[in-house]
Order: sequence, then structure tokens, then C-alpha cells
Amino acid sequence: MELFLFKDLLILLGCSIVMLLIGYRLRLPPVVGFLLTGVLAGPHGFSLVSQTDDVETLAQIGIILLLFGIGMEFSIKKLVQIKRLFLLGGSLQVGLTILCTAPFALGASYPLNQAFFFGCLLAMSSTAIVLSALEQNGDAASPHGRLSISILIFQDIVAIPMILLTPLLGETSQGGINLQFLWQLVIGLITLFLVFFSAQRLVPRLLFLVARTRNKELFLLSVLTLCFSVAWLTSSLGLSLTIGAFLAGLIISESEYSNEAISNIFPFQALFISFFFVSIGMLLDLTIVFQHPFLILLLTVVVMALKITTAGLTTLILGLPLRSAVLTGIALSQIGEFSFVLAKTGMPYGLISDQFYQIFLAVSLLTMALSPILMNYASNIAQLVLKLPLSEKLRSGFRSQTGEEEVLNSHLIIVGFGISGRNLARSSKLAGVPYQILEMNPETVKEQKRQGEPIQFGDATHLSILEHLHIQNAKALAVLVNDAIAARRIVKIAREANPGLYIIVRTHYVQDIALMTKLGADEVIPDEFGTSVEIFSRVLKQYHVPDEEIYTFVENIRSDGYELLRNQQQPSTKLSEIKLNLSNIEIGSFRLHSNSPLIGKNLAKSQLRHLYGLTVLLIRRGTEVLSNPTPDTQFMANDVVVVVGEKVPLKKAGDLFGSLVLG
Repeated sequence: MELFLFKDLLILLGCSIVMLLIGYRLRLPPVVGFLLTGVLAGPHGFSLVSQTDDVETLAQIGIILLLFGIGMEFSIKKLVQIKRLFLLGGSLQVGLTILCTAPFALGASYPLNQAFFFGCLLAMSSTAIVLSALEQNGDAASPHGRLSISILIFQDIVAIPMILLTPLLGETSQGGINLQFLWQLVIGLITLFLVFFSAQRLVPRLLFLVARTRNKELFLLSVLTLCFSVAWLTSSLGLSLTIGAFLAGLIISESEYSNEAISNIFPFQALFISFFFVSIGMLLDLTIVFQHPFLILLLTVVVMALKITTAGLTTLILGLPLRSAVLTGIALSQIGEFSFVLAKTGMPYGLISDQFYQIFLAVSLLTMALSPILMNYASNIAQLVLKLPLSEKLRSGFRSQTGEEEVLNSHLIIVGFGISGRNLARSSKLAGVPYQILEMNPETVKEQKRQGEPIQFGDATHLSILEHLHIQNAKALAVLVNDAIAARRIVKIAREANPGLYIIVRTHYVQDIALMTKLGADEVIPDEFGTSVEIFSRVLKQYHVPDEEIYTFVENIRSDGYELLRNQQQPSTKLSEIKLNLSNIEIGSFRLHSNSPLIGKNLAKSQLRHLYGLTVLLIRRGTEVLSNPTPDTQFMANDVVVVVGEKVPLKKAGDLFGSLVLG
């Protein structure tokens, strides 16, 4: 048995690789490749796999992890930001699809409950396909991209109550609703609410204790245990495993550990979901496809036209222009992954027959294959539609768009919140620069969140973590971690995710500069010479080397990758010719406070040079700078006076000006 399972897994993985490579050449989404793998390797294809039940078990794990991930992605705070696009847009798209599907189903002599169920099947779109295409085309932050993503989130969430209501629809088809079933459902929901409420208090504390260990294996095991335990509990109460997995994700969705949990689960989720799509493909009977090819093609065209129309109408109702309506409709034109889950849930209750399921699978596969191709030509299609004789109001949109969603854009991402990270965050806040922080110390995250900092717990070496902080829209990334290997990986994946991103890295050693630059860093600041530059800059100021020359020297060092400091054989510069007999001379800046005796006097009457040995270089008055002031220049309150003189009189001049030395 174990040997057969191992052989079957090897066959499926090998076939998947081949199909994905072919799909890559044809620009088909991976979902299609997995479905085709199942079709070819399954019992209705070449019968390469013997243990189909074991594949079903792996597929079930994939669905559990998929729902768990969606639960963790569910954030009330994020949904509040896109509430109009999410609530109104999502409910309109789903509702219109169900309403438009029902007449066709009723006309084909299906009862009302089945017509409603068919509408639910068609309302779902593929999150994986749409997000991949939007990110690839750079449209994720566009108006139609934001609306598509908002509707997809709504679909993923509304799929949960659809799955929950499926048994009720099945009971209706059998002649009435079982009141005992409804009572058990109510008891189960109350119990789950209590479990969810108590887990909200316990789980964050547990994850905090686990995160403190900084043990990734322990963190992963804790998250998986939470997922499977809640799923098992809901199953014991008579509900499905998928509902429990979604609730388990909700438990930690609002905690600071959700992003890290998602990044840890994602590789397992991707693997097991692939088995789910393979198992779906195994169910497709090619003989039925060959028996009804024209019916399947016709239904594919009708379904895609229906979905494009309903999504387009939703876009127009929300007030977006016609071009966005066309682009959104095409993006959501395929049948989604949750439709398969919903269809499999409805089969035991007699909501769909085996033959209907086979035709549904074939139509779904075709929509998934065709929609990415349509999305590549969506802009051209939109241009053709705009050439039609339509009203200007329809073209430009019925409502002005003010931006429902606050999308992070041109922001700074700070990785590591030590001293450097804190100083950078403080400076960014003062300068009005939007920023996000990633930190692996849970105690720091907890403390800084309490203080209102935009900080998340997560490992930036995972692309999914950076994507949660909108790395593709960021303007700059500061990598301030002490782990050199982690810093290299962060730089590499950040550069691949956003080629135009400005990346600055702090390293310990100068020899890291070349490698970091090769990986994609724009600037690399090594600790061992960063301190040296600061030291020699301050020392040279004591010898009155002009700031311009110091700045030029520092820039030369940085532009040469600190080669000037590494190579001690460099030819001497003008700095070596500095005369050291000015060590007793200093420049000071003073602000004239209201109690200064100089206020109201001009420069000649102040006798600063005669009595104190001080020479006034310039006076800054508000935004105006008076360089080389004349003897008639009068001192006023709040003037900043820059003088040069010997150290001792300069220090004693504080009382005269009514202030301390500024610098």
C-alpha cells in the first residue's frame, strides 16, 4: 500500500511538472496544468494512478489549508478601508450572477433550490488566476484591479455560508427542511462562537510565548495544530472541516502573527492544493466530453458572457467608467476554485447529478484556460468597446471616484526595529513619510503596536510577508537586520518583486558590499566604516576643514564602495595639507532671546569684536539669511547669529546672547 502511494505521488508530481512547463509555454495558469494532470493520470484517462482515495485525502488537507489561509487573510480593518467596493461590489456581483442564472435553470425545468445552487457555482471566480494576472500586468493598484480584488475577497468569504447552507438546499430538494438539522446547526454555531471568543483571548498569548522562542519549527507546529484542532472540533459538531479551518484562520487574523503564519503555511498550502486540483481533474470523464463537445463549448461561451456582463454591470453601478467595467468583467470571467469545493459539497445532497458535474468540470476548465488569454487582450477589447456610439456619461462613469481604498504607495518599509530602525521611523514620521515596519521580536512588536507604530511581526525573507506590506508599491526598503544571510535573501526577493525599489542595507563588514550590490542593493552601509566616517567627519570639523570638502570626501568614499578607506595606498589628498594651528578657533550659533542686551543695537554698537573677540559671519532671520552683515545691521529677537572666535570667549558669550550654543 505504502509503495503504491509513493509511486502514485511520484507519477502525479512528474506529470504536474510536465503539464506546468507546457502551460508556461502556452501562458496558461498553473490551475489548468494541475487539472489536466488529473484528467490524464486519473481513471478516466490513462489510469496511471491506482490509489485515488489517498489522493482525495491529500486534497482534503489542501482545502483545509486553503480555508485556513483565507481566514487568516480576512481582516476587518482592511475590509473597512474597502467597505464600499467589498460590500456593495461583492454583493452586487454575486447577487446579479445568481439572479441571471436562475431563469436559465428554471427554464430547463430545474427546481428553485437547484437554480439558486447553480447561481452560487457560477458566482465564484478564481482568486489565484486573477491575482496572478493583475500582478503580472501591474494592474493590482488600478481601479479595476482594486475592484476585482475586493469582489474576489467577498466571494471567498461568502463561499463559507454557501457551503454551510448546502445541506439545507439539499433537504429542500428532498421535500422540506429538517428542523432537527436546523436546531443542531444553531447549537453548533453558538458553540463555535463561544470557542472563537475564548480562543481570541488564549491563542494570541500562546503564539506570543511560542514566538518568543524564535523557533520557526515550534511556531509552524503550533499554527498547524490550531488549524487542525478547530477543524476537527467543528467536524465533531456536525459541521464541515472547511468551516473549522476558516474559523481557525479567523482566530489569528487580527493578531500580529497572522502574516508570519501565512508565510509558514503557504508552501504546504500550495502543495496540497495542487493535489486538490489534480483530484478534481481525475473526476472528469473524457467520454462525456467527447459525447457533448458542442454543448460544452456553448455553455462555456454563455457562462463567460454571463460573468462578464454581471461583473461589468456591478462596475458601472459603482460609478466606474466603461473601460474599467470591461476590464473587471474579463478579469472575473472564469469559474473559481471554490466552485469545485461547493460542487463536491452539493453532490451528496442531490443538488447536481454526475453528468451535470462532468459537464460543469469541463466548462470550468475551459473558462480557466480562456480567461488569462482574454486578460492579455483586455485593453484592446476595451478600446473596441469605447469606439461604439455610447453616451459620455457611460464612458466616464456615473459617479466621481474619490478612492475608497487607502492603498499604500511610495512608502518606506523598515526591516528590523533596533536603534537604526527606530531612528529611521522617528525621522520618517517627522518628515511625513509613510512607513511600515517588520520585526521578528514579538515583545518589540507588542510594545510598539501599543504605541501606535505600524509594525508587523514577520520574517521578511518570505515574499508573501513583503507583499502584505505592498512591496510592489513601495519607494524604499531599509534592511537593518543583524543576520547577514537573511539580509541577502531580503534584498534579492525585494529587488525581484519591485525592480524600481530603492534598497539600502546595513551590514557589519565592508566585504559584504560587493555581494549586496550584486543582489540588488542601491546602497550598502557597513557598520565598521559607517562609524569611522562619522568619527573622522567630526574630527575634521574641529580642524575647520570646510564642510564642502568633508562632504565631498565622504561622498567619494561611499561612491567608491569605501575603497578609499580600504586601500591605504591611495594618494594623499588636500586634507593632508591642513594646517593644525587653528585648533583654538571655533564657530558658534546663538539665538537672540528676549532677555539679550544686544536686541535693538546694531553691529557696530554691540562691540562684539572689541569686547569679546567675536566676529559675526551671518545672521539668519526667519527664512532670510544676512551674510556679511554691515555695521548698521540691527539685532532683533529670535535672530540666529553665527560667530567665530576662540573657545573660551565663545563659551562665555551664551549669557550675552541669552541662549546656549546651538552648534
